[in-house]
Amino acid sequence: MSEPEQPKIIVDDDWKSAAQAEKQRLASEEATKKQEAADAPPGGTLPEKASFDDLLRLMATQALMYMGAFPDPQTGQAMVALDLAKLHIDMLGVLEEKTKGNLSDDESKALTGILNELRLQFVEVTKAVARASEEGRLSPGAPGEPPQIG
Repeated sequence: MSEPEQPKIIVDDDWKSAAQAEKQRLASEEATKKQEAADAPPGGTLPEKASFDDLLRLMATQALMYMGAFPDPQTGQAMVALDLAKLHIDMLGVLEEKTKGNLSDDESKALTGILNELRLQFVEVTKAVARASEEGRLSPGAPGEPPQIG
């Protein structure tokens, strides 16, 4: 009888070099990410170029904020300042008037849609504030701050 065959042990040095190359690639990617994060402005990344849509979102967000869509970070309650909300909606209206004929179809539709939605919400919030005032649920804010609906 012959001796049972012993398994052959194969030493593969290629895996070591492949693992080392992968480790270096990952370290390089991590260093690049850290550098990009350090170069980024505080509070997040900004778009490379501001767009018309960015302007619309900014102005609409401001109007919504003053209509109580976002809670006050300090109190957690809705902050309503209808005069400031109206100002931002009116500014969007001026933008629509002054850019008429100079916008793409998509930009024009976006502006018109945002304005219509904000105007409808403004009417609804105005009615809600009037009801809250009649029912005594309107609590005045601190001096210089708008009232809050409780």
